[in-house]
Amino acid sequence: MSKYHKDPDAIADLSPEQYHVTQENGTEPPFRNDFWDHKEDGLYVDIVSGEPLFTSRDKFDSGCGWPSFVKPVESDHIVAREDNTHGMRRIEVRSKHGDSHLGHVFPDGPRDRGGLRYCINSASLRFIAIDDLEAEGYGDYRHLFE
Repeated sequence: MSKYHKDPDAIADLSPEQYHVTQENGTEPPFRNDFWDHKEDGLYVDIVSGEPLFTSRDKFDSGCGWPSFVKPVESDHIVAREDNTHGMRRIEVRSKHGDSHLGHVFPDGPRDRGGLRYCINSASLRFIAIDDLEAEGYGDYRHLFE
């Protein structure tokens, strides 16, 4: 059984914007969010469940105003589903255990790194710096930064 789950206490602690994004499938403004230009090395986890989602090593500047990643840290922590809202055909990505809306994945990422762009709302993420991985319970992911 997974140690990650949709945590009611974490949901109760969300800011209004974090709640809107993760629980109501919202989108934060581009270029006015915490991680769109964040450069520190570390792990990005679901703000609701804590499940590991992306690393800074897979982050790139796509110019879209949201954090963009070429791949998830573990594909089984991501659920992809068709999203036909707003008159568009897109693929939504959600966290598996937290069921948080994260953002969308597009086929316009760097070709030399797989061609995908995971366009993710900062409001759905919590960042854990490399030096804090062990203390936060993510020591198993340290090797990704060596």
